[in-house]
Amino acid sequence: MSRHFYGVMGREVVDGYLGSLTTEERMLLHLFDHTLPEGEWEAPATLTQAGISAAVHVQRKHVPRTLKRLENRGDITTSKRHVPGAKQRRQVYGLTSTGYQLAMDLRTKILSQEVTMNGKKISLSILRKGGQSTLDLLSYVDEGMNYHTEPVVSPVSNPEGTASLDAQAGENLIRRLFARAWEDGKITMDEQYLLSEVVDFLGMHPERVRRLSDEARRDQKAPPPEEIYLDMLRQAMVDGELVDDEIALLETVRIAYGFDRLTHDKLLNDAKKSPIVSEKLITYKSTLITALDDGIITNDEDAMLSTLRKTLGITDSQHASLLAELRDKIK
Repeated sequence: MSRHFYGVMGREVVDGYLGSLTTEERMLLHLFDHTLPEGEWEAPATLTQAGISAAVHVQRKHVPRTLKRLENRGDITTSKRHVPGAKQRRQVYGLTSTGYQLAMDLRTKILSQEVTMNGKKISLSILRKGGQSTLDLLSYVDEGMNYHTEPVVSPVSNPEGTASLDAQAGENLIRRLFARAWEDGKITMDEQYLLSEVVDFLGMHPERVRRLSDEARRDQKAPPPEEIYLDMLRQAMVDGELVDDEIALLETVRIAYGFDRLTHDKLLNDAKKSPIVSEKLITYKSTLITALDDGIITNDEDAMLSTLRKTLGITDSQHASLLAELRDKIK
């Protein structure tokens, strides 16, 4: 049980060495390298929820839960600042003194490790370029501690590179939106506004967005607006609930496509009946199956499963549903 558990726990849905770090650890490293300016009215977009989400390879909807946990623990601080390009002040995040020390210790420990490059062992600290963020450096390292010339996985805040599984879902949504917008050969002001809202929500780099737009224009396979909206709802309902930012974004899309409330309710019911099964949920289910192999869950297994739920962002209701489903099969 334990070997299987730790294998899937470390993996998450991020490729390479980054997948061995928890979401909390990736957030601490990101905030360590992107300091919240003291006493200033402006802060960079990298410190917003969208910026953090893109950098640490986690769906935007899962970010608030982890940030709140770090805040309650006293590791981060929050404030409202003006962010370049944003119409309103945004919530931004920075490290407290305890969070800074925690992040610095973690970073020092990571950079002291060795990786294999061109058949030779070399310290990560030596490979780090001036001004390079820790997460960017680690994106070149695979699970076997081999250093590559190209990133193993790239955040959507970067212009190029292969995104994580969570981010790929967002990229696919942007492609579909662009395909719809390019159907008549041009993108209207209303369509530009809608796209910018979605892109801002995802924290996507403008060059990556431009590439996705060009791909959509070449393909010219425009899905019906209802299909796009249903896809957004299914992605949003991965964990069984809609967060405030998702509700606001969906409302923008609904109005832009001219859907009434009845259409929204119908599509929402369809999304609930056929939700997207996330990689994290699949990972957790496989671990739960192993734990139930002998028909019972021991205290040690229960403690491990509890830790895994926190790491993967699995809710208690999702756990209960999976447990009931699996026990029904055992009977």
